[in-house]
Amino acid sequence: MTSSAAVAATAATAVSAAPDRRDVGLLLLRLGAGGALAAHGAQKLFGWFGGHGLAGTGEFMESVGYAPGRASAAAAGLAEAGGGTLLALGLATPAAGAAAAGAMAGASAVHTPNGFFAQSGGYEYAATLGLTAAGLAIAGPGRLSLDQALGHTADRSWMVPAALGATATAAALVVGLRNRRLRRREEAERGEQGTLFEE
Repeated sequence: MTSSAAVAATAATAVSAAPDRRDVGLLLLRLGAGGALAAHGAQKLFGWFGGHGLAGTGEFMESVGYAPGRASAAAAGLAEAGGGTLLALGLATPAAGAAAAGAMAGASAVHTPNGFFAQSGGYEYAATLGLTAAGLAIAGPGRLSLDQALGHTADRSWMVPAALGATATAAALVVGLRNRRLRRREEAERGEQGTLFEE
């Protein structure tokens, strides 16, 4: 290779390694979605930003069918705070995005009876955050990320389907158990009402 060809090859490599607008866009998505998720997780775990902490969130979780409530609150809070923080940093992006998406699947299940739009208590916001997190897990963090700086050791191709598959399985199980609990609760309440009318 001639010296001019070597210089051209080096320049082409440097240009392709430099961040471009896609990387900036991914950074903005990561910071926005990751920051929102981390804040929601901090509300659940620590009571920050007007949240209710583990005790209050645990009571709410029990009321909507996630039991045990405190453990459910801790799991959701860790998935949101941990997944959101890692997404914002662009670190372990497949696992971070999958964890956050799983938490948002659980939140969406709670809001689904209210329809789509958030103004009516619907699942719009949770679904948007969840899909954004899953999309980032698939697309990757871009070059403005800790994954890039660390040589993508925690951002391998095989990790994407593994993380999303494991999270989808866990979310389906948890939401399914919740739905079963709610059905049993409704049946018990109907039975009690029937007994009252008979008296």
